[in-house]
Amino acid sequence: MAVWIGTRKGAFAATSRNRKTWNLEGPHFRGLEVNHVAQDPREPKRLYAAVNSPWFGPHIHASTNGGKTWKLSEKGLELKCIPGESLKRIWHIEPGAADEPGVVYAGGDPGALFRSSDWGKTWEEVTSLTAHPTRDKWTPGAGGMCLHSIQCLGNGRVLVAISAAGTFRTFDGGATWSPFNGNVRCDFRPDKFPEVGQCVHKLKAHPHDPESIYQQNHCGIYRAKLGDDRWTDISRGLPGRFGFGLAVPGGEPQTLFTVPMESSEYRANPEGKFRVARSRDGGKTWQLLTRGLPQRNAHLLVLREAVTSDDLDDAGVYVGTTSGQVFYSRDAGNNWQILADNLPAVYSLSVAAA
Repeated sequence: MAVWIGTRKGAFAATSRNRKTWNLEGPHFRGLEVNHVAQDPREPKRLYAAVNSPWFGPHIHASTNGGKTWKLSEKGLELKCIPGESLKRIWHIEPGAADEPGVVYAGGDPGALFRSSDWGKTWEEVTSLTAHPTRDKWTPGAGGMCLHSIQCLGNGRVLVAISAAGTFRTFDGGATWSPFNGNVRCDFRPDKFPEVGQCVHKLKAHPHDPESIYQQNHCGIYRAKLGDDRWTDISRGLPGRFGFGLAVPGGEPQTLFTVPMESSEYRANPEGKFRVARSRDGGKTWQLLTRGLPQRNAHLLVLREAVTSDDLDDAGVYVGTTSGQVFYSRDAGNNWQILADNLPAVYSLSVAAA
């Protein structure tokens, strides 16, 4: 297996046969910001990378040989439906569901969704979302107006999340989209529960139960079923409501992980103790995991894409920091070790199965 590490100065691949010893390769895209690397499970040798440059702008690269070589794969990747706007950054790439071969989605700033039907060779705007009637109520978060979460659930069902606009869902393959933000707090606005405007930090569906959805939000952590009208707040038991990363392991039915931050004003772990929070009952109760993690003078920040998990049993969990550490556990969070250290700031982690 491989864990792809997107950083401020390139992408690294950590490979292992046993999750005990790791070999680190890279950097790919040397010196460029890599927001995300995604494996396509329908063709496991196929990878996509969201590569961003402050000088040359956003680009998508694709590999058909597991990351040995890469080619630009971005024809048509232009924002045309919003007058006066241009594409500033690609945040996330998501292969389509098993029942839509060749389909790939990409999300970017400013709140833009793109779709490819030919494995990323050409792209087109999903104008039904990007130019949604509620767009005038969307506002940029600290990282811009980023479309950072895409979940392809099959049968035309897709979920996306935008900061700060909220969650949107489609049941007809993207022809129409509706806001999905009921009961999600928006503490930084006068209206605390608006239709749109929520600042989702990360959203994921369970890999083997796509009806079960979780989100880490600026204002708490929530769960829902895909067909629900409202989300359930599951923040109780955490040291704070603010956090970024989220992992939902495929090998466990109701387990999720997040990394609590102190607050939006101080975006680091509380009390200088680096702790990963785990729930094994869908968020009803939480445990703060510490064994092997620094518990003194550890003022670390974990970004929205920098927490992930694998589908193995026991679950592997992976957490990266802006200080360049990658921590991992191969026993569902009970014990932690360093996978890599002294890297550039970690933007994202993703697992690629062998």
